[in-house]
Amino acid sequence: MLTVVLECQDQEPELAQTLSVLVAGAVEGLVSDVVVLDHGSRDGTSKVADAAGCRFHSQWDIKDILHSARGEWLLFVEPGARPQSGWIDEIAEYVSLNKLPAQFTASRGYRRPFFKRIGRSKPPLELGLLLPKKEALASARSGMRLSEFVRGQKLRRLSSELIPSWVARAAR
Repeated sequence: MLTVVLECQDQEPELAQTLSVLVAGAVEGLVSDVVVLDHGSRDGTSKVADAAGCRFHSQWDIKDILHSARGEWLLFVEPGARPQSGWIDEIAEYVSLNKLPAQFTASRGYRRPFFKRIGRSKPPLELGLLLPKKEALASARSGMRLSEFVRGQKLRRLSSELIPSWVARAAR
């Protein structure tokens, strides 16, 4: 089972796009719960999370969130990111056979223009982060952001592609 965790701030449309893709994972029994951590949104982010059955927190300590996660694995993604076909089966197989963190492969159909890729580092969660709950609990510190879990990780690459969140933001 997998717990999906997202951090948001005024990202209602992007959150809706990500949650719509995660529904298939819940139906298949892979996604056990979704947690939305909010940084003071003034839009309808909380309503979207509530309508989708997510746990919504506007104040939290990351250690408490991780302890309350139902899944033994965590998937951190940015609002607006959308895993592509095959992700459910691949993650189910991956978590049953592995103990190492992983991330999705960048979508070949959605690449930043060449000049926007030069000299720019990718946001830490642009391709998501799949990691065991035990590992996340061991490295969690109060006040920590989700992107900090990526630091120092040697990540395996899943073959499933992820459309990054910047695509949803650009379409706004």
